[in-house]
Amino acid sequence: INTAKDKISKCVAAVETEYASIRAGRANPAVLDKVTVDYYGVPTQINAMAAVAVSEARVLVITPWDASTLKSTEKAILASDIGITPTNDGKAIRITFPPRTEERKELFKQVKKIAEEGKVAVRNVRRDAMEKFKAMKKNNEITEDDLKNCEKDVQKLTDKYCDEMDAASSAKEKEIMTV
Repeated sequence: INTAKDKISKCVAAVETEYASIRAGRANPAVLDKVTVDYYGVPTQINAMAAVAVSEARVLVITPWDASTLKSTEKAILASDIGITPTNDGKAIRITFPPRTEERKELFKQVKKIAEEGKVAVRNVRRDAMEKFKAMKKNNEITEDDLKNCEKDVQKLTDKYCDEMDAASSAKEKEIMTV
């Protein structure tokens, strides 16, 4: 059961990470998590080589610790799938997020898809755990009562984490609506 709980919690964490990378019109440093810069020959995440701050509701400011990496950071952002053109002022890079209008429906679909993929992953973990319990019962390692109790516990875990994913999905949808 503990193994199943660990795997399920990793599924939820993955869903929350995906939600953080969806840009909902507000400046969010997590949008840059997937962007890597060629930092002296080593692919490096932006947050590991620069200070990333939210200066206004829709503006991210990236200040590299090494000013010589400004150009390569700008190129990496342009090459990424963020879809926003950065502004380089010679000391820092500014990313201004446009307000969301038409893309909201598409974002809602994306949020729903991520939530459903997370639930499928949780259900797969539940299925694997149930199969292990049945195999243990077949090998007389546990009793029928133990099998039923384990199945109940795993189902409770599944329900709890699916509810958490629903709550995270609702929160992301609210965030998209308020922009």
